[in-house]
Amino acid sequence: MADVLDDLAAEYRQLDAVLAALSPAEWSAPSGADGWTVADVVLHLAQSEEAVGSPAAGDTVAFLPSTATTVDGAMADLVAAERDMPPDAVLARWREAAFATPDTLRSYPPGTRLAWVRTSLSPRTLATTRLAEHWAHAQDITVPLGIDYPDTDRLRHIAWLAHRTLPYAFSVAGRPEAAVHCDLTAPDGTHWTFGDPAAPNRITGPAADFCRVGARRLTPEQTALTADGPDAADALRLVRNYAA
Repeated sequence: MADVLDDLAAEYRQLDAVLAALSPAEWSAPSGADGWTVADVVLHLAQSEEAVGSPAAGDTVAFLPSTATTVDGAMADLVAAERDMPPDAVLARWREAAFATPDTLRSYPPGTRLAWVRTSLSPRTLATTRLAEHWAHAQDITVPLGIDYPDTDRLRHIAWLAHRTLPYAFSVAGRPEAAVHCDLTAPDGTHWTFGDPAAPNRITGPAADFCRVGARRLTPEQTALTADGPDAADALRLVRNYAA
């Protein structure tokens, strides 16, 4: 795969081009994230991106260790506390944090583990999660506003993340892990494969659909994905690109 840090920077630039062109009415319009305006979504991205550069990210203890609070609930509380910021300030805040992230993550030596949500991640895996989150929230901004946001080969990182974390997705649902092979069609028509080809479960179809299901922006029934095998349909229902 292409370097995830370079691709993360490219994803930021693509989103920045969209945000820079928004009108005041679009900033205050409802987003695809329930209860949030477009400005709220960008504020959330700024707040979460600031955590990447925080000294606490180098700690071994995750910054949301309590299972009593959901990730979504904690993020909603943070947005509610600061949502009175004007759009130009929100955009400037996001830019400052986001454009620093690739170099920040690149600066860590091999073997570094960074605290993130309820666990710790390598810098490159954290970069993958940031790419996945920005891409998903870009859908929340662009789809309701009818703004074009083309799929790119950067989705390969997100598809990898979704497949790699299937054991976590099964565990969140209280289910035993199941081996799954994915054969996904990239935006350019090539194929991306993940997992053991001999696995008893197989998911095939557009990578863009797989990523959107993992981001909970589409249901499996709304896609062209197929699931074959005893646990494949459940895997497709449970897959997620983000922490619970």
